[in-house]
Amino acid sequence: MTGQLAFVESPVQLLNVLEWAYVRTPVPAQRGSEAPQGFGGGDLTIVVLPPVDPMSRGQLRRMAQLARDEGVAVRWQEARGGAGAVLRTLAGLAPELNRADRIVIGDPFSRYVQLLLTLVRADRLTVVDDGTATMEFAAQLTRGERLVRWHRRGSRGPRELALAPVSALARHRLAPTDRRTVEIFSALPVDPPPGTTVTRNRFAWTRARFGPPRRTGGADLVGTSLVETGVVDPDRYAQAVGSLSAAHGATRYFAHRRESAEKLHRIAVETGMEIVRPDLPLEVIARRGPIGRTVVSFPSTVVHTLPAVLEGTGVRIAVCEVAPEWLRENASPRAQGFLSGVTGTAPTVIERLEFG
Repeated sequence: MTGQLAFVESPVQLLNVLEWAYVRTPVPAQRGSEAPQGFGGGDLTIVVLPPVDPMSRGQLRRMAQLARDEGVAVRWQEARGGAGAVLRTLAGLAPELNRADRIVIGDPFSRYVQLLLTLVRADRLTVVDDGTATMEFAAQLTRGERLVRWHRRGSRGPRELALAPVSALARHRLAPTDRRTVEIFSALPVDPPPGTTVTRNRFAWTRARFGPPRRTGGADLVGTSLVETGVVDPDRYAQAVGSLSAAHGATRYFAHRRESAEKLHRIAVETGMEIVRPDLPLEVIARRGPIGRTVVSFPSTVVHTLPAVLEGTGVRIAVCEVAPEWLRENASPRAQGFLSGVTGTAPTVIERLEFG
């Protein structure tokens, strides 16, 4: 068995695989250069399993090119489009999965990744961040629970029941044993499940490769997909965005790649803010700049990642609490507690805001 194989389905996952590879094979910048030379990545191959939405695919293509520029092998695998595409992908990847001595994944909740894990023989596994879901994954692994995304209500329909054996096997594969090591590479405050190793992601590659950014005089607001995932009421969200924009003089709204065009149009009309559709993960965008002197966000991964990415730049970061009355009636019972945990565990360098 030889080689390291990473599977990513989102731009952030790909970024964090690069960060993970960089801390293992860093190459100092040459004298007079602004960024390090390509660090290679050794025997790492990143397999991109792109989703269907255009925004994610566009960001993934740009991140894939950045990885290739660093000398990392990237394979673009169209894996969606019906059961036939799934089976062909699994069959095509099976030989490499059998040979790999380390598997790196970005989303242990992904049904696709869980199917791939049924073919894995590697005794070294690494999980990199795919947003705040890493915190829930670690907690569920510790408690011995089945893997369920925090914003799901936990109902078990026919599809979930059919895939239950696959999910159970994946959870077993993600649990460390005497022969199998499991690493979590994270920028989030993760309590290590028994037997696992947690490695801190300090965004060393992003900081070395980009910036420091030029600061603008105003404020930027970071959007969230909490409306699209059915957690927050759209009217409450729009009101909060308007209040934050007015209070902080925000002129730009950095949209999450899953935010709907209708919601973004409403925000633009009601607040007058410029809607920015980033072509790369926000961590890279912020580090490249320009970026506002103040960055305001709702509870999300960026309240943990941006303080590391923008350390020493003088950018002020603030997070707005999600009030209980903003939640939809059918939101998961765990939603409020989880969102409060995301905010409450954020670095002390950020400011906390409340809007009722």
